[in-house]
Amino acid sequence: MNQPIVQYPEGVTLVGGGPILPRDLARALRLAPCPVAADGGADRLLAAGVMPEAVIGDFDSISAAALVAIPAARLHPMAEQDTTDFDKALRSVRAGFILALGFSGARADHGLAVMNSLVRQSGRPCIVLGERDVSFAVPPGPLRLALRPGDPFSLFPFARVTGRSEGLEWPLDGHVFAPDGFIATSNRVSAPEVRLWLDGPGMVAILPRRRLRAAITAVRSF
Repeated sequence: MNQPIVQYPEGVTLVGGGPILPRDLARALRLAPCPVAADGGADRLLAAGVMPEAVIGDFDSISAAALVAIPAARLHPMAEQDTTDFDKALRSVRAGFILALGFSGARADHGLAVMNSLVRQSGRPCIVLGERDVSFAVPPGPLRLALRPGDPFSLFPFARVTGRSEGLEWPLDGHVFAPDGFIATSNRVSAPEVRLWLDGPGMVAILPRRRLRAAITAVRSF
């Protein structure tokens, strides 16, 4: 395994080139104070007055001005085109957890590529912040989430997965989930704690933005 570019024991804020609200960036940096950019995300950070600790990507989006403003030692270009900048950055960071924003834009293909990377890099404790929700890959084995009854709770499979659950209005037990088959979106929380046991990787959980802290607690246990 290659040596990681960024190692940080607490939270890393990973910023992409998509639109970001200033309040969302400020909140992410309060929770995850180490800023890292994926390619054009460097311009987003500089525009907010934040110097990235590292910039990772194929550098086809970062501006010439950003390349001048950021110390060369913090620039980590990767020329390969087989993976996205999000994937490149995700596999290059070791942290207590990662908050990713600026990756869930309006384009459906970009959003699917991000979910693909979450599943491919499911060992990384990464949460993608969207406009209204947060997403993360669910690991095999037990996962606990402290939520509130009535909260929306969605799961989408990117591989064939089975499992069981406690604390959901419609349990997972007895179902076989697949991207071209049965899915588990639009479920609801029915107890103060949700527990999941899946037989393998491939499932992405989607929670309301207001449950970000609960998601952080859960991914830190991976």
